[in-house]
Amino acid sequence: LLLRVVCSPLQNYPLYIRSVPTENELKFHYTVHTSLDVVDEKISAMGKALVDQRELYLGLLYPTEDYKVYGYVTNSKVKFVMVVDSSNTALRDNEIRSMFRKLHNSYTDIMCNPFYNPGDRIQSRAFDNMVNSMMMQVC
Repeated sequence: LLLRVVCSPLQNYPLYIRSVPTENELKFHYTVHTSLDVVDEKISAMGKALVDQRELYLGLLYPTEDYKVYGYVTNSKVKFVMVVDSSNTALRDNEIRSMFRKLHNSYTDIMCNPFYNPGDRIQSRAFDNMVNSMMMQVC
């Protein structure tokens, strides 16, 4: 079970949500919005140090009984959130970091598309395929 979200930098509304199985998407909206508050707190706590860092991986935002929530933020303040089942002990921190980097690279490819309007929902087949392949590796 995995959920990835890309959020706009200003309004904190989701640009992309995907979960396995898909019927759980709605269930995670509360978790995602709660985690965005934690991301904002971490960013403000880091302040200027975050701007100077090249590593934008925020790590474990918070664990719940059933899930672990991880965060990543880009230089342009776009937030990525990943929710992983707590029972999945095979995922290590460096693997989560690597998945966030792949997401960031794919997001950058979308932003380079002249037909994509920043702030619109992401509807890229290439991005979908990359996310699906990452989810299949994990699940």
